[in-house]
Amino acid sequence: MACSYTDLANRPVLTQPVYEAGRPIEVVAREFGLDPTTVIKLASNENPLGPSPLGLAAASRALASCHLYPDSGCTFLRERLARAWGLSPANFVVGNGSNEVMILLAQAFLRPGDEAVFGSQAFVVYRLATLLCGATPVEVPMPGYRHDLAAMRAAVTERTRLLFLASPNNPTGGTDEPARILELAGSLPEHVIFCLDEAYAEYLDASADLRPLIASGRKVVVTRTFSKIYGLAGLRVGYLVGSEEVCGLLNRVRQPFNVSLPGLAAAEAALDDGDFLRRARAANAAGLAQLAEGFRLLGLEHIPGQANFLAVRLPDAAATFDRLLRAGIIVRPLRGYGMRDWLRITVGTEAQNRRLLAALAA
Repeated sequence: MACSYTDLANRPVLTQPVYEAGRPIEVVAREFGLDPTTVIKLASNENPLGPSPLGLAAASRALASCHLYPDSGCTFLRERLARAWGLSPANFVVGNGSNEVMILLAQAFLRPGDEAVFGSQAFVVYRLATLLCGATPVEVPMPGYRHDLAAMRAAVTERTRLLFLASPNNPTGGTDEPARILELAGSLPEHVIFCLDEAYAEYLDASADLRPLIASGRKVVVTRTFSKIYGLAGLRVGYLVGSEEVCGLLNRVRQPFNVSLPGLAAAEAALDDGDFLRRARAANAAGLAQLAEGFRLLGLEHIPGQANFLAVRLPDAAATFDRLLRAGIIVRPLRGYGMRDWLRITVGTEAQNRRLLAALAA
């Protein structure tokens, strides 16, 4: 009897949602007959200043050795991270973006019958990773599109294995108080692993320091990325911070050579690029203020945030998204998050923000 690939597939694959990425500049330009140099992308929370210069130079040098496999143990990057965090290299797992280390968490700790708790408008990868492992996502409502930490704690059961919290949250932009994050992390039972997703932490003045909880043996991990403020999204490097035990387990799941040689070199060098980070933070703060004021003048509601994007509400978000595409401006619709009237707009340069606001006004 004939059977199809679908018949042979693992059951969770058949209902697995597909991640919706921001559309590439070149694809939009071809579709609408635009000059790619005139298209601006404000969809994927990338750094409009470009990559860290130190990171870019290191990646360029590394290309001369690209006939060699990268260091599968990510030795030098983990050593550099250890110095930055005041920890041991054994406290770090490096991944192909922070997406991968969160998927490693799910692969290592979720099985059918388990649950993972996260906000209803939180980063979609939490849901994707949970479903792919056959576990059950528990999505906690977010009143006003902000995390309800008390409700998240109340959603924890004996079946809960992971609790994901992003601060700032993507795609809504809300940030939780560090003291409240620490309180939630410290309150969880022993069978729950708390994952604090800090993809945008470098834009904040202060973030929750989970190192004392890690040292005390609490089951907490932190994830970060080089894709945002460091401007290395195309090289795909992220990492997880946790106990030696959890990192050892994740390294059993992690694929060998999961991060490219140029990516490792760029990330290590970018950690020393303090001047670039200061410029990026200042430009981002100015851009947030520019967009917020522009939305106010247009009478558009937005969610205040401290990351490098803002979510804005529009009368017909789908039609506006399409019109912006045709005008060569790529933004991100949020219908996949149950926010059909909203668009997420990345902070661009001053000129890019001005063009976006003019297009909305028109």
